Amino acid sequence: MLVNAISAGTMRGARFPGRYIQGAGVISVLGKEAGGYGRKATVLLDNGVFDFLKPDIEKSFAGGIDAEIIRHGGECSRDAVDALVAAAKAFGAEVMVSAGGGKALDTAKAAAFELKLPIIVVPTIAASDAPCSALAVIYKPDGKVDYDLFLPSNPDLVLVDTALIAKAPARFLAAGIGDALATYYEAESCRRSGAFNCMKMPGVSLAFEVARFCRDTIFEFGTAALSENDAKTAGNAFERVVEANILLSGIGFESGGVAAAHAIHHGLCELDDVHHHLHGEKVAIGVLAGLKLHGLDDEFEKVRAFCASVRLPTKLADIGIAEVTEEKLAIIARRACRPGEIIHNEPMPITEDMVIKALRTLI
Repeated sequence: MLVNAISAGTMRGARFPGRYIQGAGVISVLGKEAGGYGRKATVLLDNGVFDFLKPDIEKSFAGGIDAEIIRHGGECSRDAVDALVAAAKAFGAEVMVSAGGGKALDTAKAAAFELKLPIIVVPTIAASDAPCSALAVIYKPDGKVDYDLFLPSNPDLVLVDTALIAKAPARFLAAGIGDALATYYEAESCRRSGAFNCMKMPGVSLAFEVARFCRDTIFEFGTAALSENDAKTAGNAFERVVEANILLSGIGFESGGVAAAHAIHHGLCELDDVHHHLHGEKVAIGVLAGLKLHGLDDEFEKVRAFCASVRLPTKLADIGIAEVTEEKLAIIARRACRPGEIIHNEPMPITEDMVIKALRTLI
């Protein structure tokens, strides 16, 4: 009866990963940490870092729990999730572990959910907020977004080795800044509209403060962090931006809400032109278009200048859309504005024509 006594309008919430550990060299404690969840671990290792990282993971697990290391093919698709589920079942896994980029992590999160296993994620790049989230973006084999799989809980442990991440090209860190950039603007839209977050309720006040802090952190430390990344150094600025890209952005988007920037990203993914560009690079375009939707020209200029300073795209051509046609713009807008899409979390009605007009300013 207590549930019936609570008005849905009074319920607010936030969500977080179970634990978050960040620092240079923390990959060495992966095996010990995994042992707290089970005696047999299926480890999905991103193809891009498989040969480089496998020895470190094997060393971490040596003398401890049994680990089966599987190479991730590259896409987070329904087929990839099903294959991982089958492999983990056959091995008798008691804990799922994944190391790599967002698509490898999402594949493992989806499989762990289906198997009801605890999940440890080890990002090797800070290119998105995927590591902390209770979300797996499932793609079609052709690279288009299929659907968002919202999970009942966040990863049990997010283990972030900044020395490892610093070895990755700075382009990945810049893309993470692009994804983190959306956090504040989308959360602010949801705060104004009262739209639900990923818990199907409005966010608590902390959610919006985390989103604001995320934006302020990348504005302050973004350019310096990229310079440290260029030098393969996990300095103070790099540590701060990695935290913003992964933890602050993860908490901010899930607990604050998402809106136009990611909806436009989904629309952009309908075009073959953009498939060689990173998630955060496309989200940055979505942020700029979103600011135009709101008519915030001064903020648009500020954010565009910031994007240029941290090596993010500011025009459609920068993400591969060299030839902008009305047909392409219509495809993007139609996907972004389809019924039930997150663009409708904005505090005003958004139409396909409005999205097309905003995108034209980025030609």
